[in-house]
This record gives sequence, C-alpha cells and structure tokens, in this order.
Amino acid sequence: MDPLLLELAKLQKDGNLKQSIEDVDKIIDQLEKARETIVTDPNSASFTLAKLQNPLKHGFDKVNDDLKKVHRGHNAYGKALDKNFPVKALPTDYDALASHPSLINRAIAMHLLREGQFSVASTFLTEALSNPPSPSPTPGTPNPNPNNDSTSLSTLKSQELQEKFSNMYQILYELKSRNLHPAIEWARQNSTELENRGSNLEFELSKLQYIWLFLGSSVNGLPDDENNGFFGALRYARNNFPRHKHVRYLKDCQQLTTAILYRSNLKDSPYHRLFNTETAWDEIATSFTREFCSLLGLSPSSPLYLATTAGAIALPTLLKLATIQKEKRTEWTTQNELPVEIALPRSFIFHAIFVCPVSKEQTTEANPPMMMPCGHVVARESLGRLSKGGRFKCPYCPSESLMKDAREVVL
Repeated sequence: MDPLLLELAKLQKDGNLKQSIEDVDKIIDQLEKARETIVTDPNSASFTLAKLQNPLKHGFDKVNDDLKKVHRGHNAYGKALDKNFPVKALPTDYDALASHPSLINRAIAMHLLREGQFSVASTFLTEALSNPPSPSPTPGTPNPNPNNDSTSLSTLKSQELQEKFSNMYQILYELKSRNLHPAIEWARQNSTELENRGSNLEFELSKLQYIWLFLGSSVNGLPDDENNGFFGALRYARNNFPRHKHVRYLKDCQQLTTAILYRSNLKDSPYHRLFNTETAWDEIATSFTREFCSLLGLSPSSPLYLATTAGAIALPTLLKLATIQKEKRTEWTTQNELPVEIALPRSFIFHAIFVCPVSKEQTTEANPPMMMPCGHVVARESLGRLSKGGRFKCPYCPSESLMKDAREVVL
C-alpha cells in the first residue's frame, strides 16, 4: 500500500487545476486590458494586438504544460491502482441474498432516509414498489416468502421516518452552528424515554450550554448582556441544573459551579479540562445522533454502510480464500462462521465472543458457553464430552459437578 499512498500524495500535490486556473485568469486579464486600451485609443489596435501575441502564446503554452502535469499525475495513479488492485472476476456461483431482494431494497431505502437524501429515497421507493423484485431460492438460505410483510417495502413508513430524520438533521445543523436550544428542547420532550435508557444526553447538553455561556461573548459570539458570560451561566445553572437530581450528576454540577472561583485564571485551574470545547461539539452531536436513532429503534450507524464497509475490508481475504479452495478443490461447509479471521475496526464489533478453552472453537447459538458451579466456562459440546452423562472434574480446577448444574452464559 505504500507505493499507492505515495502516488496519491503526488496526485494531491500536482494533480489539481489550481495553477491552470491561475494561468487562465492571467490570460483573461491580458485580454481585458488590451480591449480597454483599444476602446480608449482605436488607432493603437494594431500595435496592441501585436504586442499581445507573444504573452498570449506563452500563457497558452503554460496552461497546456499545467494540464499535461495533471494528466501525468492521473495516469500514474491509475497505473498504481491497477498494480495494487488487479481486476479479478468476483465469484458469482453463490448469491446468498438472492432469496430476499426486498431486504436489500429496504436497506437501501433506509440508508437514503438516514442520510437525509429524501427525494432520492422517495424516487427509489416508488420505482421499487412499482417493479418489485422476484426472489429466487438460494441453497442454504431460507426459502423466500412473498407473503412476509415484514420484509416488504410497503411496510416502511417512509413519510414518518422522513419527518423525523429531517428534524434530526435540522437539530444537527443548529449544533454545528453552536446553537444548543433545539437539541435541549428535544431532549426535554423525550426525557422520560432517555432516562429509562440510562442516557445522560439531556444533562450533557445543559452542561455544554452552561460552559458555552461561561466562556463569554469573546468565545461564543453571543450578545454581551445579562444572559451571557459569568452571570448568564450562573442564572442558567440555577434554572436548569435542579432538573438533574440524579446522584450521578452531582459531581459534575459541583465542579462546574466551583469553577466560578477560578474564572479570572481558568486556564491554570484544576477545572480547565471541563471548559475545553475543542471536541465537545462533535461529541455531543454524535451522542445526540445515537440517542435519536435509539428512540426510533435504529442503530446509530446505517446497517447498509456497516455491511458494505465490512464486506470491502473482508473482500481481499475472501477472494484469496476462494482462489486457494479452487486450487485445492476444497469447500467450507460451515455457514455461520468464516474459515479465516477478518480484522475489523473496533467500531464494527457489536457483541462479545467466547472461544472455548477446551475445543478452541468460537461458541454459537447452537453451542453456547456454559458456566460450571466453580465459575469456569466451556462450550456446551465440550461440556457434554467431559461429563459423559455423569459427574466430571473441571479441566481447570479440582471441582466436580454434573452437566445439569451448568448454566448458559448469554453474551
């Protein structure tokens, strides 16, 4: 990947049209000046045009040289792409999603709605419903059920979702503009649901609003009146912090109010980190998006984006695996797991996994982890082989137990 990154850096440096545009602007300036000269003194037209000939030729040559440099950069990067990512025909023998095309269309529609592409989503839904896809059975996957409305696009409440996501993007726009009031209002309207989820979004929004006011007009750009600065922050704290009576907010409230004593030298105070807003706005926007989607029963990130990105990361390894299997004439018969480990980013890992210390295999729903009375955990199949229908000794300690004494561990 290093040669590709090197070529990309060269392309970013040399493969832009900035210099070409500057040279074209210079030519335009020369032509405009020549026109003004001729308009002012028509008798000097021949002399002005003759004088303009060489500078124009030099300018056009320079533009052509600039474009050649850009063209060479794109060619070099294209060759680097071809070298590092050779074109390979993807296997088409097995299409696991052919039996459920409605699920794919639903995922696409949901992704467009989540991204705020409402007009595109509306057009896509109209065309998908007018020309519904025909499912086809796929070996090893459940047979398609055309009567299953849960996978049908017709059950997608697109208009309702569009209104809600439109509201979300409007609030995010206000957050980007450093306006917390719409987000705080939304959090208060949904405070019961957020509290039931154990969310602290409403308090974090109020906390950031207090900090933003405390920093004053020189930082927040708000009018320098009684509602801003130190007195504005103090008034806001008195009116809003009593709403957050939970004990988990007590320490934060104490620190925020105690920081008042250091307002003349806040940078050297123990509370300086609390008033550092460099990343606070991005963090509160991410937190708001997560909680907003959670109340809709949706994940904070688009499932289509996650699946596509994870697939792109895994594709080179899977293509190499397919090549090896074809050469050795072998097959992988297990559907619920891959024969190789795919290193995904930590943000793509959503649940815990357990590898049995006895069989060295990852547990599944059919073979879950089981905890023995002594506290050690093994897979159910390993437990069955150890017990053989009677009492058995734990492979990691002297304790003995029966298989019926083991309890399933839910991950």
